[in-house]
Amino acid sequence: MMPSIPFIVTLVILANVLVSLVGFKNSSFFSKYQFQLSRIKSGEKFRMWSAGFLHVDFNHLFVNMLSLYFFAGYVVASIGDFKFLALYLTSLYLGNYLSYRYHYKQDNYTAVGASGAVSGVVFSAVLLYPEMKMMLLFFPIPLPGYILASLYLIYTIWGMKKQRDNIGHTAHFGGAVSGLLSTIAFVPRVVVDAGFTLALLMGTLVVAALVLKRFG
Repeated sequence: MMPSIPFIVTLVILANVLVSLVGFKNSSFFSKYQFQLSRIKSGEKFRMWSAGFLHVDFNHLFVNMLSLYFFAGYVVASIGDFKFLALYLTSLYLGNYLSYRYHYKQDNYTAVGASGAVSGVVFSAVLLYPEMKMMLLFFPIPLPGYILASLYLIYTIWGMKKQRDNIGHTAHFGGAVSGLLSTIAFVPRVVVDAGFTLALLMGTLVVAALVLKRFG
């Protein structure tokens, strides 16, 4: 059974909701704190953090917070409040940092959203609970979490290469990798306890990256 939502997760969700609501109503506030590559290159590094609490609209906010609600409790139950917050913020930053490096030549590149941080939490939960079952709304059949996580990695790398939509695939990818590495750092025994899941995710990551580099 999923643990009840911890207080620290409630605080993170409230922070996202409050900042996003201000951004919905105040376009100047939104513009000042969103991820905007040209402004970050000019020295506004705070955008690497602040963009993670802004969202485009209610649907964007709802999907991210719902995902956080479903998975964060598992992570907090395993590593505690402080380490959860460290994992969340690290995934947020590294997701945006990867976006900064990957899109460095695209000065007009902009992004907002907690997706990188949420990806870190989801992948951490999958690694901590390798027996976890997950399902999609359009495919309501429970599957092992590591299967859906592997498919998600493939989709994310494909999205990074093609750049055919407005989804921040690069931040998702960076957040997911950060979540895995942070979990290993905080709970080293997962290397053994979840060795199959870890090997599958890392193997999927390497193979998908090589294939897309060759044929993408």
